[in-house]
Amino acid sequence: MHIAVLGAGVVGVTTAWYLAEAGHEVTVIERENAVAQGCSFANGAQLSYSYMDAMANPAFLAKLPALLAGFDSAVRVRPQINADLLRWGLAFINECTASKAAANTRVNLRLARRSQQLMGELVPTLDMDFSHRSAGKIILLASDKEMRAAARNSKLKAEFGFRADVISLAEAIDIEPAIQYMTGRYAGAVHSPGDDVGDSQAFTVALARQLTDRPGCRLSLNTAIHEIITENGRVRAVDTSRGPIDVDAVVVCLGASSPRLLKPLGIDPGIYPVRGYSVTLRRGQHTNSVSVTDFSRRFVISRIGEQVRIAGFADFVGFRTSKDAQRVAKLLHVAGAVAPCAADYQTSPNRAWGGFRPLTANGRPLLGPTSVTGLYLNTGHGTLGWTLACASGEEVAQAVSGQPAASQLAA
Repeated sequence: MHIAVLGAGVVGVTTAWYLAEAGHEVTVIERENAVAQGCSFANGAQLSYSYMDAMANPAFLAKLPALLAGFDSAVRVRPQINADLLRWGLAFINECTASKAAANTRVNLRLARRSQQLMGELVPTLDMDFSHRSAGKIILLASDKEMRAAARNSKLKAEFGFRADVISLAEAIDIEPAIQYMTGRYAGAVHSPGDDVGDSQAFTVALARQLTDRPGCRLSLNTAIHEIITENGRVRAVDTSRGPIDVDAVVVCLGASSPRLLKPLGIDPGIYPVRGYSVTLRRGQHTNSVSVTDFSRRFVISRIGEQVRIAGFADFVGFRTSKDAQRVAKLLHVAGAVAPCAADYQTSPNRAWGGFRPLTANGRPLLGPTSVTGLYLNTGHGTLGWTLACASGEEVAQAVSGQPAASQLAA
């Protein structure tokens, strides 16, 4: 079959890769002039296989009044109120129970286990360095309450073979000495030795290059997507700025932009854009080797080769970007105050970036067929697109091919 994959971020390109592996002809359609120009461009550089905790949970719900009042500088809630947001918000609140949070986390953990396996198979085949390494991850926690919650969550993760060890601050410093130069007051930490880091943009570029070397695989850049053309409830073509492209099936991998194409077809994916930010700096005097997250301040520091990626924050502001400069400055200020030795904060340019993470109410990506025959989804990954790209790409390729999902067979 000829499959059109809409979107050339890390999710779209990995989806195309596994469709090609399954023997399909693939055309990846992308409006930008290069791959990985959206959320894949400069994310937190983490492959956080063990950190699949659903955002919709009782702890987040308890903090919601303070977030709405603006008391947490790492979360900015200034949305444009409309019917879509109200539906999404009610659905999100409905997911904020302990049982639903655990169920949603389990779904993503299963995907993460498969994604980790697939990445291990894929890395040796790529002909480009994307700074991939098994760095491990440390999440610094500020309170005993957070430590107790982490201990409960670690048991859930162990069901899927992931280590998430709750450790003291002294033990965290033994694992990552750079933490001793951080100024935050921490009760302890969680250490996940099996998590990785890497440059998602470089990975996507490498995979796209090898994809287009395969017969029947094409990458159509600088191509705006106007609509998905259907006939009698079945996909027929994709109308683009270069004209219509006849296809047998379509996979939508457009992240936060997915609803624009899906709603005319009567499909509401229930995705909200959550804006995050990053800067990429030169290494500091005491740069961490392990990926380090300050949980309460909502930022992460990851080393990518000779550079440091600092990423964080979660802004519920619709598709507005007018405050990007202020939010990047705030991220630099917070990280510089807490981890002054981790990076050279005077690096210029600092490659400031902002991207819209596509968040579903339950935190689970939307994978598989829709009510329109031949139309499939691989979107809604929130902050987990880079981490879950391989498994979600494989699962959708298997759905297109009429095969059972390998991720559901892997524990």
